[in-house]
Amino acid sequence: QVQLVESGGGLVQAGGSLRLSCAASGSILSINTMGWYRQAPGEQREFVATFTASGTTNYRDSVKSRFTISRDNAKNTVYLQMNSLKPEDTAVYYCNAAGVWLRGRAGRSDYWGQGTQVTVSS
Repeated sequence: QVQLVESGGGLVQAGGSLRLSCAASGSILSINTMGWYRQAPGEQREFVATFTASGTTNYRDSVKSRFTISRDNAKNTVYLQMNSLKPEDTAVYYCNAAGVWLRGRAGRSDYWGQGTQVTVSS
């Protein structure tokens, strides 16, 4: 099995910064895409940013130029640097590992972390 452990959430004032981390552990051979999603109260989970194994990054329009996703393949870890935070960024942020290839198992699977709360006060 695979575990995704997130850290780095918290409470910050508008205009501040936070850095989220997510480490994947288990009998992992490779991970295709690692990324971040978020879910605000009463809303559906939405895409924030992804980083593919080939190095391609994608961002939702509202976070471009403010958030930066990075990845350490050797550590199976993905980061999200969030700058110039706004109250509308308040949500639970979830890490996702997609296309995970495990030792001794055919096929690939997707996994989610437990989520970390980010609260931005105005």
